[in-house]
Amino acid sequence: MHSNKLANPGPLGLMGFGMTTILLNVHNAGFFPVTTAIIAMGIFYGGMAQVIAGILEFKKGNTFGLTAFTSYGFFWMTLVGIFLIPPTGHVEATDGTFLGIYLALWGIFTLFMFFGTLRGNRVIQFVFASLTVLFFLLAYGNITGNKAVITFAGFEGIICGASAIYLAMAEVLNEQFGRTVLPIGEPKAA
Repeated sequence: MHSNKLANPGPLGLMGFGMTTILLNVHNAGFFPVTTAIIAMGIFYGGMAQVIAGILEFKKGNTFGLTAFTSYGFFWMTLVGIFLIPPTGHVEATDGTFLGIYLALWGIFTLFMFFGTLRGNRVIQFVFASLTVLFFLLAYGNITGNKAVITFAGFEGIICGASAIYLAMAEVLNEQFGRTVLPIGEPKAA
């Protein structure tokens, strides 16, 4: 007998987001320069894997998952583009102020997405709340050129990424074992 039940693409998207977020924020916290590992993760796992997860969320009819995973997947790809696309005669390099505006726009988007988590579990709420804070800290740090704020944001970003990894593994393990192995603070039934 064939089942039409679709697998949960959420853990794939959350892992792509979480691991890439940690790597970039290890840099922001001042531990390492931007390396090829961060760039590769941004393109393939933070970028492409999240877009794939978003498309699979579309197939499941999950508008929130579609919007979140495809948007953040393309965020990672555009960020890599900002790092790698060289200026030309018609296109200038992105300076810190404009990078801050770019990050502030992502903060606004993430704040609205956070409101979409309010009926979800506590961990997904934490992921989006901490990501909202991260974007606004990075925006402020880049606009003002304040390296201390960017460093602080790096530590906050490591926590944000770790929370996404925790949620991904909770979803995998809880489903695999058919019980709560890692609690996520399920919402009360309405």
